[in-house]
Amino acid sequence: MARVAELQSALRPQPVQVAQTVSSPTVENASQFASLLSSAQTATPAPGAVAAGAVPGAAAGGPAARMVALAQAEVGQAEQPPGSNDSPRIAEYRSATAGAPGPGPWCAYFVSWLAKSAGVPLGNAGQGFGRVDDVYAWAQSAGKANPAGSGVPPKPGDLIVWDEHIGIVESVGADGSIQTIEGNSSDAVSRRRYGADGGGAIGFVSMS
Repeated sequence: MARVAELQSALRPQPVQVAQTVSSPTVENASQFASLLSSAQTATPAPGAVAAGAVPGAAAGGPAARMVALAQAEVGQAEQPPGSNDSPRIAEYRSATAGAPGPGPWCAYFVSWLAKSAGVPLGNAGQGFGRVDDVYAWAQSAGKANPAGSGVPPKPGDLIVWDEHIGIVESVGADGSIQTIEGNSSDAVSRRRYGADGGGAIGFVSMS
């Protein structure tokens, strides 16, 4: 009987082995894969790409680039209340000017603060200025002034000077257009864009 059972077992059809199905990636694995793919795609910058935080046209790490970066971080700072020429932050700008001046038109205080914070304070004694005329007169005496029409093109980090107003050049377009950041513009630190004449600017102050 044992031999019969053994023969029956040998002749019985064997079960078919089913290949194991590979499960789809887990969310974690899919996420890791996407991360690796993204890293591979962004590891090599495109030709001509500008690094984050870089200021085209300004020497990397130089005072002009530092001033532009500082100005960019201040865009949106506004008077409190509007029309007061004052706020806690604007008081900080004024502190860069000798004599602890009180509230008043603050575009020159703003660029004085930018320059001092970047390590290149305005004035022979680094005293800063509260008046635009004083900024430009100092720049002329120090050989830093480039009058409009002089043939010296503005560059990022230059101060741009108008009659009784001043700002900083953020960028210069291929067509010569000038983007600025200005304190006390519509009661705030604001961006503005002008044509190649700088909106009637009288000159520029080189800070590089």
